[in-house]
Amino acid sequence: MQITNKKAEKVKIAYIGGGSRGWARGLMSDLAAESRMCGKVYLYDIDYSAAKDNEKIGNMYKELPDCASKWDYIAVKTREEALKDADFVVISILPGTFDQMETDVHVPEEYGIYQSVGDSVGPGGAVRALRTIPMYVEIANDIKKYCPDAWVINYTNPMTVCTRTLYEVFPEIKAFGCCHEVFATQEFIANVYNSINGTAIDRYDISVNIFGVNHFTWVDAAHYNNIDLMPMMKKYAEENKDGKAFTTLNWMNKNFATNQTVKLDLYRRYGILAAAGDRHLAEFCPGAWYLKDPDTVAKYNFALTSVKWRKEDLKERLRKARAIISGEEPLKIEKTGEEGVNQMVALTGIAPYVTNVNIPNIGQIENLPKGAVVETNAYFSGDSVRPVCAGRIPDDVNHLVIRHVYNQERIVKSGVKGDYEGVFRAFINDPNVVIGLDKARELFDKMLEKTKDYLPFYEKYKAEEKSFI
Repeated sequence: MQITNKKAEKVKIAYIGGGSRGWARGLMSDLAAESRMCGKVYLYDIDYSAAKDNEKIGNMYKELPDCASKWDYIAVKTREEALKDADFVVISILPGTFDQMETDVHVPEEYGIYQSVGDSVGPGGAVRALRTIPMYVEIANDIKKYCPDAWVINYTNPMTVCTRTLYEVFPEIKAFGCCHEVFATQEFIANVYNSINGTAIDRYDISVNIFGVNHFTWVDAAHYNNIDLMPMMKKYAEENKDGKAFTTLNWMNKNFATNQTVKLDLYRRYGILAAAGDRHLAEFCPGAWYLKDPDTVAKYNFALTSVKWRKEDLKERLRKARAIISGEEPLKIEKTGEEGVNQMVALTGIAPYVTNVNIPNIGQIENLPKGAVVETNAYFSGDSVRPVCAGRIPDDVNHLVIRHVYNQERIVKSGVKGDYEGVFRAFINDPNVVIGLDKARELFDKMLEKTKDYLPFYEKYKAEEKSFI
């Protein structure tokens, strides 16, 4: 990488995954819109044909008249080729297939456990983590071997577990996890302000102090210029107990829409604003609150996202990729709102940047364990990510948060060693696993059996004497 006249040139990015095209195309579009960097993107996916399709689409961007920077895209057959001497590594993988995710989400329903996402916590989050951890162990070891000084950006869920695994395997790694959930909360705050004041500010105008863990972050301070917005949000929460707050639509479908009923209910309970979508927030709370049954979910105005829809959406994304390659559909440069490229620009030393990020706790959250991956704001500058001190999570909120922190720590440490019995201890400690130990064991074993092809220590677990029923 070379820095000349406030531009980073000859940058090498290794993209691990992206075969389903959505995240990969988004990064390509953001890179094409950014004039301050250029270089090469090496694409590695276990499906080489998918990487080749991404190569074709990526190289089409530089031919567009509004392309601000030229990037060469190269599909490779090994991770080594992608990672060798990379400046940045982007990880966006699907751990397993949607068949396994279908098990994660829908098998627990046979036991009366409902999940609106199933990728971070709950039964689905734990089992997805068991599939993901061995993959991240390999990736971390390869990064240590081929590009130990690279900055690693993780987009894969479970975000906390993935990022924490990288550090567990390679403590000196320079990695962080990116998530857009806080952005939607900033947008929500901006919408409330606009509705009251007749203005047109957007999320970039709203500064927030955040703390928590991914998909369960909280805002205790929000400002527009020098205006404290928290009294406004408190008043708004009190006036919107009927579930008629702003509906936030999503590019995917109506199952991802929310009108913030869970978020505002939590605000009224605890006096600070939860900073993730209702579908995620519900899964971190005791199961009886928001996920007791489909009627309760409907009462709080969000949805249980079916994996059937995800499978149909994958078909549509693959169809769109083929249509773009063939010229049947136009390719456009459109900024995604993700901040990965801005973070890369900052890390080259060109322009500092502040945004939310998932990194190990070195004290930025006073009352969460050191070393655990937490989410706060951070200051990005030349080859440096420095967390912003977020303070102390209020004790009553932290009672909810810290349970998940210890569960995720247990899942990582046990998962890396192949100690599935240790993972089971976290599984039964999840606030949404509200069934007896015998049923919990039955559910855990059933879920593992259905995903065993991705579990390198499955036979060892089957042969072990179990410490619980």
